[in-house]
Amino acid sequence: MKLLVGLGNPGAKYAGNRHNIGFMAVDRIAADHGFGPWKAAFKGDLAEGRLGQEKVLLLKPGTFMNLSGQSVQAAMAFYKLTPADITVLHDELDLAPGKARVKQGGGHAGHNGLRSIHANIGDAYGRVRLGIGHPGHKDAVAAYVLNDFAKADAAWLDDLLRGISDGAPALAEGDGARFMNAVALRTAPPRSSDKPKPAAGVAPDAKPAPATLATPSPEDTRSPMQKLLDRFR
Repeated sequence: MKLLVGLGNPGAKYAGNRHNIGFMAVDRIAADHGFGPWKAAFKGDLAEGRLGQEKVLLLKPGTFMNLSGQSVQAAMAFYKLTPADITVLHDELDLAPGKARVKQGGGHAGHNGLRSIHANIGDAYGRVRLGIGHPGHKDAVAAYVLNDFAKADAAWLDDLLRGISDGAPALAEGDGARFMNAVALRTAPPRSSDKPKPAAGVAPDAKPAPATLATPSPEDTRSPMQKLLDRFR
């Protein structure tokens, strides 16, 4: 069994905040993969379902960001999970908007939700870092993350959430590379050239050789005037 945790703050007031992109991600997974209804549990909301061959729990802590670890620890203890069974999806200031990265273990980089999880279960859990960009100055961070995404963000945000949902089975199975490939196919799909490819063995800029007039054979016995007239027939 795996536990995927989306971080955010509870309540309609915060629903569209940049800080709530983790909630948005697990909501999309639940909707796209037929998870059961969200139920109040472990100081948050829990949904159960399957991703590929894995039984998966989705958790949205309802403790507010700074106490997220309490909810995660309660679910982890009840289901007898280890930190290696847990992956946390959260906003990341140090990634460009629309980018995602998978990480196993490590520090919390000042993220208050991760700081709380560290304090409750240690640092060996997995993370999916979801880029929201940086406002440019540390004094502007609090206001930035607690404000809603701009209308201009809608397209890349939708692509990112769709990619996360597409790759969720791979994430549950621990295949980070396949998960990231699924995200990339949504956020940076390959582009085919509009220019048709040349036929095999033909140089791209090859031009047909100009037509030339037939050279008379040495045995040609026509008069010069007859040869000229024959060219225009």
